[in-house]
Amino acid sequence: MNVDARPGDTPADQPDPRHDAPAEEYVPPKPKRDRTHWLYIAVIVAVIAGVVVGLVAPETGKSLGWLGTTFVGLIKMMIAPVIFCTIVLGIGSVRKAATVGKVGGLAFAYFLVMSTVALGIGLVVGNVISPGTGLDISSTSGEGAKLADTAHEAGGTIEFIQGIIPTSLVSALTDGSVLQALFVALLVGFAIQALGRTGDPILRTVSYLQKLVFKILTMVLWVAPIGAFGAIANVVGQTGWAAVGQLATLMLAFYLTCLVFVFGVLGAMLRVIAGVSIFRLVRYLAREYLLIFATSSSESALPRLIAKLEHLGVQKTTVGVVVPTGYSFNLDGTAIYLTMASLFIADAMGDPLSVGEQIGLLAFMIIASKGAAGVSGAGLATLAAGLQAHRPEMLDGVGVIVGIDRFMSEARAVTNFSGNAVATLLVGSWTKTMDKDRIDEVLSGRDPFDESNMVDDDPHPITSAEPEKLPAGR
Repeated sequence: MNVDARPGDTPADQPDPRHDAPAEEYVPPKPKRDRTHWLYIAVIVAVIAGVVVGLVAPETGKSLGWLGTTFVGLIKMMIAPVIFCTIVLGIGSVRKAATVGKVGGLAFAYFLVMSTVALGIGLVVGNVISPGTGLDISSTSGEGAKLADTAHEAGGTIEFIQGIIPTSLVSALTDGSVLQALFVALLVGFAIQALGRTGDPILRTVSYLQKLVFKILTMVLWVAPIGAFGAIANVVGQTGWAAVGQLATLMLAFYLTCLVFVFGVLGAMLRVIAGVSIFRLVRYLAREYLLIFATSSSESALPRLIAKLEHLGVQKTTVGVVVPTGYSFNLDGTAIYLTMASLFIADAMGDPLSVGEQIGLLAFMIIASKGAAGVSGAGLATLAAGLQAHRPEMLDGVGVIVGIDRFMSEARAVTNFSGNAVATLLVGSWTKTMDKDRIDEVLSGRDPFDESNMVDDDPHPITSAEPEKLPAGR
């Protein structure tokens, strides 16, 4: 017997009940349940209910248009902070990418070119099919018409340029002018970039602000079913089955455009430049595509994409630069959506965009679309920003789009994801930082990806009191 033992001590030859669970049996806490699928279901139910009300009781449907207008007002409230945060952080990402030299420079140039190509394709398809032609949703203009009157009072080109400069840095985020918010965001972003490491704390602060803004935006999106119900009921009440057919045409055209872009444009580039088949790459990333369809977000597959591309034979440095930066700057699906949706609203309002307005919209979207992948609603806010900047009277048409926005979100996310996977292989080919023989071996199935190495939840999370120690291969 141990005479030095004190009450509560446990003999050495007996297991301590306080530590009787082996470390390997540790069960991590359950992740927070994702309830966004309920929002998806609610939007579908709201759209169906809106169609029924609009067909059965047209007058009642017309009287519900204010619900869609109110929801658009909530989205409008988020435009300036979303644009500001995403642009500032986007420019910060360019600075970080540039520090790795050739890989970062090539990646950024590629993102800029492909975003422009995607926007251009959206404009071409939108002009060819003109999905909103024949609808009449001009009576939903409401607050948008007031914005148009205010915009037209601005005057000519000189007044327009002067109007871009806000009264103060803060007023750009409170006055509701998208171009002023964009101008200030660019100034702040480049100023932070010029500060170098000194600007990192400011960049982190903006990233926290972005999280707050996106959280508020997520909360706003829970009202989307009500807005969608009112907007769809109003449009169907005015035009009948024509509205249903035109909305379905837009969705079908968007899905087909995304397919052509991925397997045609991206597939051809991947085959010619890297010598890789897009079909084999898609099959290799099949599980990630299923995950994206389940969550309507390409970010859910980000860790797995990084792991799989490294297993595929692309150097870690290239993957580490191209993929995260691409998630903010290479949003091909979102770019196609923004231009097609804008043309749809313009046609449905009975006042199509002129060629000059379309070019101006394209230039605006090239900048404003950066970072729109953070939250599904960010794309909706960017769409509203583009319309407000160019044709404010059409802003309330966003209320119609929100009814089918969720139906198109999967195609956007999958296209964005495919674009970043292809971009990584292309940059790897240009910089000779990928192993072509290994890529052929992996895609042929001779060296499959080991799913057991892809663990989403760390059973021993690092706390703030511990230094971060990661295995070399992590």
